[in-house]
Amino acid sequence: MPKTREPTASLPQSFDSLSTALKWVYDLQKFGIKFGLSSTTRLLTGLNNPQEKCRYIHIAGTNGKGSVAAMLSAIFTQAGYRIGFYSSPHLISFHERFRLQDQDITDDEVLELINQVRQVVQDIELPTFFEFVTAMAFLYYSQKAADPVILETGMGGRLDATNIIQPLLTIITNIAMDHREFLGNDLRAIAAEKAGIIKPGVPVVTYVSQASARLPIQAASGVLKSPLYYGGSDFQVKGQGNGRFRYQGRHLTLSGLQTNLVGRHQYRNAAVALAAVELLQEQGFHLPEESIRQGLQQVRWPGRLEVVSTRPQIILDGAHNPAAATTLMQALKHDLIYRRLILVLGIMADKDIRGILRRLLPLAQVVIFSRPRYERAATPEKLKSLAANAPRETYVIDDLAAAIAQARRLADQDDLIVVTGSLFTIGEARQYL
Repeated sequence: MPKTREPTASLPQSFDSLSTALKWVYDLQKFGIKFGLSSTTRLLTGLNNPQEKCRYIHIAGTNGKGSVAAMLSAIFTQAGYRIGFYSSPHLISFHERFRLQDQDITDDEVLELINQVRQVVQDIELPTFFEFVTAMAFLYYSQKAADPVILETGMGGRLDATNIIQPLLTIITNIAMDHREFLGNDLRAIAAEKAGIIKPGVPVVTYVSQASARLPIQAASGVLKSPLYYGGSDFQVKGQGNGRFRYQGRHLTLSGLQTNLVGRHQYRNAAVALAAVELLQEQGFHLPEESIRQGLQQVRWPGRLEVVSTRPQIILDGAHNPAAATTLMQALKHDLIYRRLILVLGIMADKDIRGILRRLLPLAQVVIFSRPRYERAATPEKLKSLAANAPRETYVIDDLAAAIAQARRLADQDDLIVVTGSLFTIGEARQYL
């Protein structure tokens, strides 16, 4: 929850260096998470409402929204569009949050944006980190004339800082139990928050499967007269073997599709992206088949079943809740070939640690409990104490780099090392590797 805010009138109105500017922005994290649109609206009003100058695709969901957004970004880039993509969190560099035509923002652009948004901040009521960064995103994409812009919600949807736009299309990827302290204690409550991004008359694409989670989405779509398209009925996807799949939509049928994102669950994410493509084609966007195929094949989304090394193979996956751990578990069972599995785990203390461990530990022959350098991370000792079904060979290594080094020493060439449990863990692991 947000902490008490104190005036900081002595702060400079502009920064000379990127490092100083970013430090000030990161310091806004001490104000925690605040739901509501008033602070974001106030910032954007001071910037002459840059959010009104672009067209948007708005995406919410517990898992998968980043993969869907990355696929759409790649398809639009292949088709020649000046596509923007705003996402969170980043893995290594702050710049990853702002992509234009699949390229990260530059140092100079980040510094300029921070200084521009800082000019309209009222020191007596500082915004949260996410509010400030979201204002940066709206300003950046308006200045760059991005069209369209893909906006990922940060958390939830209804009161998320991104939820001040009238999009071309709304996407809700899936619903699972996460962030219960903010979004609610059951799927229906969480879905109601996600459904808060639905706007009057704007089409909605979703692959939410649980009946209780569908109800709020159906209700919101009905009240707002927003056409609703369901995965599994209005559009479908089917694996064809050898990493290929077939998409059947309302008007579009494509066979032999491939994506370089690992795991069969990406077929479903691709189906959501392609259903969105169909609806955007109806709105006048030229997205030919060749751009669709090339975009899916060239999409990049780091930290999600990402192969970073071979012999032994090392995979990074930011599974940070039981639903994402289930997806990783299915990929380990069906999509990856290896002799032994060595897990390196770092999980945030406020997550469902038992739920994550219960899904992954039975598959592993070796487990190394560790942690990233982040204040919310659970200690390795805590992880081990909650590991009811851990294999016989376990290690507790506090330093994540040392934990990965130990995994490499233990691994033979045909073993698989998976580093997982949190995007913070993956970000630190990517820097080390």
